[in-house]
Amino acid sequence: MNLALTVLNITAPVFLLAAVGFIWVKLGFEYRVEFVTRMAMTLAVPCLIFVALMNIEVEPAALAALSLASFVAYWLVMVGCFIVVKAAGLHSQTYLAPLIFGNTGNLGLPLALFAFGETGLGYAVVVFAIMAILSFTIGIWMVAGSGSFRRVIQEPLVGATLLGALFLWQGWETPEFLTNAIELIGQMAIPMMLITLGVAVARLETKAMTQAVVLSVIKVIICAAAGWVAATWFGLGPIAAGVLIVQVATPVAVTSYLLAEKYGADAQPVAGLVVASTLFSVLALPLILAFVI
Repeated sequence: MNLALTVLNITAPVFLLAAVGFIWVKLGFEYRVEFVTRMAMTLAVPCLIFVALMNIEVEPAALAALSLASFVAYWLVMVGCFIVVKAAGLHSQTYLAPLIFGNTGNLGLPLALFAFGETGLGYAVVVFAIMAILSFTIGIWMVAGSGSFRRVIQEPLVGATLLGALFLWQGWETPEFLTNAIELIGQMAIPMMLITLGVAVARLETKAMTQAVVLSVIKVIICAAAGWVAATWFGLGPIAAGVLIVQVATPVAVTSYLLAEKYGADAQPVAGLVVASTLFSVLALPLILAFVI
């Protein structure tokens, strides 16, 4: 019973905030996703990442091990999802990237914070950054046939990660007044991302959900297993291992749908995957958290 209450306390705020966005749209109120997303990804999330890394009390070697484990986990996921897509006769351009890259930002960061505290958030930021680098290079190549390393280095969240890692490595700290200001801006990120997730899901139109549900279940199994294998392989500590497994197992990100629209892939099945995997995560993520806590 205590474990169930712990998991409920961790996951309920995440899905309640997403529900706020969902209900907001269904009531007919205006919500400018493009503006909010740009503010979150350009300002709030980079500030959150920088402060989390600067303040985390973890040995740099542990973060390096987590970074390597994250790369290995995602490569394992790529192999597993590639086999599934080919075996099912699905179109790689449409299905492969969404099945690989999860919602490590909107969903993964809040879950890590609520489940493992500030240390967990610092670890989750590392996994998030690794996912972003792979998504903006290999992920775009999968969807569009070409990657974009320039886009990676231009992303504020990547710059914030590198700068935060430098401050952590050198033991530097910004002046207290500046830290407080950056921290205050960063505190906007999690509620903004969760509410926007609910808004985006509410606006998606989906069809043929049976296939999307089956693929969502397969995705969670592959991703959770890959995270566990990588964490075991690199001998990660309990918190780092838990964060890695949860982050890799997050549902399909809304950005996968936007990329499919932008680069001419079949966006409708991707929209179905976003909705199905997000709804399924209401059941799957508490079970994963119960396993890793």
